[in-house]
Amino acid sequence: MGIPKSANSHADFLPGTLEMLILKTLTREPNHGFGIAQHIQSVSEEALRIGEGSLYPALQRLLLDDCVTAEWGVTGNNRRARYYRITAAGRKRLAEERRSFDHVLAGIARVMEA
Repeated sequence: MGIPKSANSHADFLPGTLEMLILKTLTREPNHGFGIAQHIQSVSEEALRIGEGSLYPALQRLLLDDCVTAEWGVTGNNRRARYYRITAAGRKRLAEERRSFDHVLAGIARVMEA
């Protein structure tokens, strides 16, 4: 997860963490980019804020890696938006990223407790 520099700054993410959060969010249901960012911000209680400059390149990487698919749809506000859906490859990658992330968190915890 990200570690904010201050209460008002955006979080910095460990490599791969943003993609992991996006994939986890998409396990709930297909969603558009703004909805994905809103969900992450809400669930993290505002600790994680993802700007468009980070979100959309991450979604593009996930598309290129076949971890998500995308199709155009209409939002609840009647706006056209690209909706993303996690694929089987995306679920596999999420599981791998989660194991790796848990390993890093455990290592950080050991250092902090030493």
